[in-house]
Amino acid sequence: MKNIVVIVAGGSGKRMKSEIPKQFMLLCGKPVLMHTILRFYNFDPNIELRLVLPQQLFSTWNELCKQYNFQIQHKVFSGGETRFHSVKNGLEGTTTPSLIAIHDAVRPLVSINTIKNCFNLAQEKGTAIPVMQLTESIREISGNHSVAKVRELYRLVQTPQVFQSDIILKSYNTLFNTSFTDDASVVEKSGFPIYLAKGNEENIKLTTPIDLVIGETLMKYLNF
Repeated sequence: MKNIVVIVAGGSGKRMKSEIPKQFMLLCGKPVLMHTILRFYNFDPNIELRLVLPQQLFSTWNELCKQYNFQIQHKVFSGGETRFHSVKNGLEGTTTPSLIAIHDAVRPLVSINTIKNCFNLAQEKGTAIPVMQLTESIREISGNHSVAKVRELYRLVQTPQVFQSDIILKSYNTLFNTSFTDDASVVEKSGFPIYLAKGNEENIKLTTPIDLVIGETLMKYLNF
């Protein structure tokens, strides 16, 4: 099957307390988004790279590509009202049987092994999402009270989430629902089982200023 990745880059800099969209903020000297694209290119130089951006950021991205001499070929799609709609736009035009990964633009520390684990499992089972075990205790809030939960029964979910194209295309042929928290929840709603692959603990989502500091440290330590 052909490999495709849809990189969703619709975020803003609000939680980063920055006017610069977080996917364009610098990490080890170049925009976060470029690091993310490079991870998938290094996994498979022939992968079809699809970038979903708010339309008003197209020109900014083009200027950044020129400024940093970023020449990895990719297609740019217009973002939608929600992440669901952005992903749906990024899936348009898929006609060849494929394995399609959907990844957060601000997860530049995903490992090649994690990407490989997800593609291999999706090839075999149809769906795959990377997860990590919890290391801290968790409690469920119920009104004014809380209840301890068995953490071994829960997993932290990451991206890329990978699906065979017929499954993800059929699943996204539906109306938006507020219960959709990620792509796996959309696919699950359509009746497909979700299979779990091993993620990597460095694969954090860069959302706050402290995340950017941690990300920079990890990138230098891991020699990404």
